[in-house]
Amino acid sequence: MARRQWSIAGQLFALQAVVVTLLVLAGAAGAVWLARSDSRQAAQDEVLAVAQTVAGSPDVRAALSAADPASLLQPYAESTRKATGTDFVVVMAPDRTRFSHPTRDRIGEPFVGEIGPALAGRPFTTTNVGTLGESVRAVVPVYDEQQRIVGLVSVGITTRAIDRKLLGQLPVLFGVAAPALALAATGSWLLSRRLRRQTHGLGPAQMTRMYEYYDAVLHSVREGLVVLTTDRRMALVNDEGRRLLGLDADAPVIDQPVAGIDLPPAVADLLGSARDARDEPILAGDRVLVANQRTTRFEGTVLGTVLTLRDQTELRTLASELDSVRALTEALQAQTHESANRLHTVLTLVELGRADEALRLGTRDLALAQQLTDRVVGAVTEPALAALLLGKSAQAGERGVDLVIEPDCRLDDSPLPAGDLLTVVGNLVDNALEAVAGTPAPRRVRVFVGEVDDELLVRVADSGPGLAPERVTDAFRRGWSTKSTGRGLGLALVGQVVRRHGGSAEVGRSDDGGSLFTVRLPGRVER
Repeated sequence: MARRQWSIAGQLFALQAVVVTLLVLAGAAGAVWLARSDSRQAAQDEVLAVAQTVAGSPDVRAALSAADPASLLQPYAESTRKATGTDFVVVMAPDRTRFSHPTRDRIGEPFVGEIGPALAGRPFTTTNVGTLGESVRAVVPVYDEQQRIVGLVSVGITTRAIDRKLLGQLPVLFGVAAPALALAATGSWLLSRRLRRQTHGLGPAQMTRMYEYYDAVLHSVREGLVVLTTDRRMALVNDEGRRLLGLDADAPVIDQPVAGIDLPPAVADLLGSARDARDEPILAGDRVLVANQRTTRFEGTVLGTVLTLRDQTELRTLASELDSVRALTEALQAQTHESANRLHTVLTLVELGRADEALRLGTRDLALAQQLTDRVVGAVTEPALAALLLGKSAQAGERGVDLVIEPDCRLDDSPLPAGDLLTVVGNLVDNALEAVAGTPAPRRVRVFVGEVDDELLVRVADSGPGLAPERVTDAFRRGWSTKSTGRGLGLALVGQVVRRHGGSAEVGRSDDGGSLFTVRLPGRVER
């Protein structure tokens, strides 16, 4: 069976309990030591005061000069001892002979202990072992009228008596220490309980392993991850998230409000709104991102929001190219059917002996197709753009739209990368084809691509319903679309290319009454 690991809260409680107990015990021991020291000092002060009082008594001086000092001094000493609560009051001659003692048999015997300082005229206190055991005692000289030392007085209290008094104070001391210990233990328990809730009962090894795993996973996934708190502050952003959002690796964004971080506008709006989003395409600089945002909860409590970002720039490009190829394929299929119908017609005319009409019908269609190809290829030497325009022409023909390449259209070599040029032209033409869809005939789209005054000029006009003036400013914003089901990325991508290359984009009214999109990009630069 696996060994049960202590949680952080349990370990903290145990540690605090041990520390608090040791502190309380140390405090109690210190208090006992201080009390004992104070008791010894108080005993020294007491015995010195009593000894000085006895030594200064005229009766004591008179008794020391009598024929039998002991008979006079013993009753006086005992009455004094009982009155002061001391353990002995001994009056002696300078040669240590006792004249009084609590035990009468000790009278006449020499005093046990130090008396040298008193003989020198200095009262003193000391701790010595005598006939009554260890005691705290004071020794004071007795002077006659000529200031000669005629005797000594020693007053003492045994250390057993001092300790008995101290033991009587211990219940009070422990009465104070026990509530303090209980209060500290209760505080430690409440703190550990709170910590247990915050750490969910996990142990240090579990939390360390969880942090290491989560940190490794969060920084290794291929999706950008952004976590916000309830007050819209950045709680976490992983490496991929920083890359997709254009943030420096060492940028101090953690615990910063979203409004104060330099984020792409679409991302900042989404994060600031705190709304849920599912597979929502947004633009972030040169990237097309798919965003998912959800509110995070734990046990019913809202913690904030989490945003995941996937880079679909290349996928969108491939999808756009695939759509173009699919549209071209469908147009070629339609042309195949149409060519088969015309071929049957030509063969039938030949069989009917009407060869001249069959020849005119066949050569007319070939001439029109060849004329369009010659005009496009002759005007546009950029192979990718020429192929795009031919494909769009076939697609327009399939939809019943007349795609007109302006006669003065001319582009020998694009100053832009081919991908950016195809993005601009392809999306503008797609938008124009969508605009004229469903409108009465004739439906027409006009395209011009060329260099004018050292600028690359792309102009696409349509005969659709046109664009309302109040919607012109939104035309190149993500989410705007001429299609009711569109997501509005085409023109947003155009606007992105324009901004990246420092160009301009305008929306006006065409000669056919529809919209006229004009894009100007800087001309050729030194590479």
